[in-house]
Amino acid sequence: MLLRAFIATKSANYAKQLGELLTADGLHVTTLGKKDNLWGAVRAGSLDLLVTDEELLEGGFAAGIAVVRALPEAPEVVVFTDNEDPAHRAELLAAGAFATLSSSVSKEETRLALQTLVKRRTEQAQQRLTVERADTNSRLGDFATASPTMREFLALVKRVANSDSTLLMQGETGVGKEYLSRAIHAESARSAFPFIAVNCSALSEALLESELFGHVEGAFTGAQRARRGYFELAHKGTLFIDEVGELSPKLQVKLLRVLQDRKIRPVGSEEEFDVDVRIITATNRDLSVEMAAKRFRADLFYRLSVVSLDVPPLRARHEDIAAMVVSHVEHFRVTMSRAANAVSDEAMERLVAYRWPGNVRELINVAERAVLLCETNIIETRDLPEEIRRMGDSIAPQEAPPANLTEAPESGEDDEDLLEKSYHEARREMLDAFEVCYIKAVLKCSHGRVQDAASIAGINPRSLYEMMKKHDVRKEFYKVDPPTPPLQERSGTRH
Repeated sequence: MLLRAFIATKSANYAKQLGELLTADGLHVTTLGKKDNLWGAVRAGSLDLLVTDEELLEGGFAAGIAVVRALPEAPEVVVFTDNEDPAHRAELLAAGAFATLSSSVSKEETRLALQTLVKRRTEQAQQRLTVERADTNSRLGDFATASPTMREFLALVKRVANSDSTLLMQGETGVGKEYLSRAIHAESARSAFPFIAVNCSALSEALLESELFGHVEGAFTGAQRARRGYFELAHKGTLFIDEVGELSPKLQVKLLRVLQDRKIRPVGSEEEFDVDVRIITATNRDLSVEMAAKRFRADLFYRLSVVSLDVPPLRARHEDIAAMVVSHVEHFRVTMSRAANAVSDEAMERLVAYRWPGNVRELINVAERAVLLCETNIIETRDLPEEIRRMGDSIAPQEAPPANLTEAPESGEDDEDLLEKSYHEARREMLDAFEVCYIKAVLKCSHGRVQDAASIAGINPRSLYEMMKKHDVRKEFYKVDPPTPPLQERSGTRH
């Protein structure tokens, strides 16, 4: 967290000296002059440290220190006094002052006292933020996988984790982008500092601006005190901005400025703050589509995507599904004190064959539901949601036996090639072929208009874009006056 300090002393030179020492330790310092409303600024501000003359403490030193310490942030107070009486200094400390300073104290002693205070305050802030997020710790080692696709992805993640580069995560809803971001933070040199997450789609533009950048007193109706934003709270740590594609044009500009200058300006303030934050963003939107539609700035996209991480959907890592089901069933068995401790072969077959449009989040919910509904110690097909139970209709269709049992059924010429693959591999290839065929059919019918094609298919346009990207199907070839298609399409090759 970025620490703030107010300095209010009668000596401008001494205030300057203290300001230089605190700035060198990474604090944002505000110096208040004789004519400034010290107590108005203290009560309305958001601060961690007040350095002030004993004479400036409102209502006497004991009452003044008590007022400051009673503020929401409980700022530390350092009192400057020329009273060398040890008993008086003891009274100041007993009233709640962190330390006392005087003109007789050397610059080195002053530096050491302030450094001790800064260290204590930093540890307190970090402890508070850690406690608030103690249940969300994750490591890259948690991502055990048998999927070649996921292994390749995690290898890339490990190469970029311990860096300060800005990362852009793209992937479907529910693939675990925030969880992965927390793991990246835990593996980085910033792991001792805060990880702060914000979801752009959950807040209005005005509220999101205040949450990100903070605000000063009177910035808007109801802003009775200054408030720190997420950038300040994440100082020296990591800020995860989810659903970045939802940012308004105004906030896109402000975020771009932070990426360029590493400075923020709270809402309603004329003052800028230096921040040291690693930024990780995530979206389930296709930002290339958003840029083409002029809804997302290209310059911001290139700043965010120094490294782009495309998180694989669960259906692309089907090798992991069975192990994940078992793991989450065990978790919910323990947490809910239920009997279910296994999954039947039939139920597991359906779970593995399912497409998981909601990805890992959906799998977790299904596991919880199954454990809750199971009446024995084994989860059966009846304990699964209907859409998964229906997978049995396509998993193992029953064929009528041949009329003459002494004769073998006819074999197709591709049987040998087919049997070289596992059931799930063959099924996945056939489903992919179907997707390509269907996508091309709806695009042809809609003359390349994706919105219309999605409407025909009864799916979300975003989902259709993702399938087109997956299979490298381009809408341009299906417009009314299409360009010359590639050679393989001109030659009549079908997919």
